[in-house]
Amino acid sequence: MANIKSQIKRNKQNEKKRLRNRTFRGAARTAVKAAKSNMAEAEVTKAVSALDKAAEKGAIHPRNAARRKSRLMKAANKASKK
Repeated sequence: MANIKSQIKRNKQNEKKRLRNRTFRGAARTAVKAAKSNMAEAEVTKAVSALDKAAEKGAIHPRNAARRKSRLMKAANKASKK
């Protein structure tokens, strides 16, 4: 446990950010799983939106979101061609 006042405050801030980021990351992960299992256009759109929101909020890196969206769209296009 920290004894320094500024570090105590920093720990509180980090915990709040961790919990906030967790919700956005979890929502994005859930949306991507749903989209991969269903491959419906609406599900893919929701997943892309969730990834964009997570990147916008800083929960994941923007390039990480772009990579995940790219992989998802590639899989969706492949599924739609079959």
